[in-house]
Amino acid sequence: MARFKRTDVITKMYDAGIVPIFYHKDPEVCRNVIKACYDGGIRIFEFTNRGDYAHELFSELNKWAEKEMPALMIGVGSVVDAGTASLFIQLGANFIVSPLLNPEIARVCNRRKILWIPGCGSVTEINYAEELGAEIVKIFPGLSVGGPEFIKAVKGPCPWTSLMPTGGVEPTLENLREWYNAGACCVGIGSNLITKEIIQKKDWESLAIKVSGILKIAKMFKQN
Repeated sequence: MARFKRTDVITKMYDAGIVPIFYHKDPEVCRNVIKACYDGGIRIFEFTNRGDYAHELFSELNKWAEKEMPALMIGVGSVVDAGTASLFIQLGANFIVSPLLNPEIARVCNRRKILWIPGCGSVTEINYAEELGAEIVKIFPGLSVGGPEFIKAVKGPCPWTSLMPTGGVEPTLENLREWYNAGACCVGIGSNLITKEIIQKKDWESLAIKVSGILKIAKMFKQN
């Protein structure tokens, strides 16, 4: 069961402006990455549903985080069907993110009042997602779909729409400024933030510093 209300998760995403995205098969690596992000100021984190026994790993990490970092809201991404969404909701996922638009996932999440963020690549998909109750819509893959210009174009006729680009977002002042100025309410960042080099060197302190820096950038430029 989710520990946080859907409305609280939405507010936290708006406030932070950034959601780190990560998966690694090694639980210790995951714990270090999550802790580094938390130390850097992150209070919302997306665990990627990828690899064998990912649900078991998530269950372990979520229980650990509840004890060690009770303010952290952990959700699950790369969920493509309703059955998988149900499984992770039972394991305590506070939000569900998908790379695609699946109405069955919407129904499952809405029944349990879990925030559902579907992946969309067109204005028609975005509109349909909002009809299904999506408060925030993931633009995926963000750069390939059209980048900041796509966000800006959608916000013109649909200023009420909350968009979260994921895929191609870079943790730099210049890139984040582009996305936020275009109207993104939040961005999802994975390997461009939590790099292979950081993982290999186990440089968790540098990751925390990096996260702290991009949160400051987000506060400078983002628009809800």
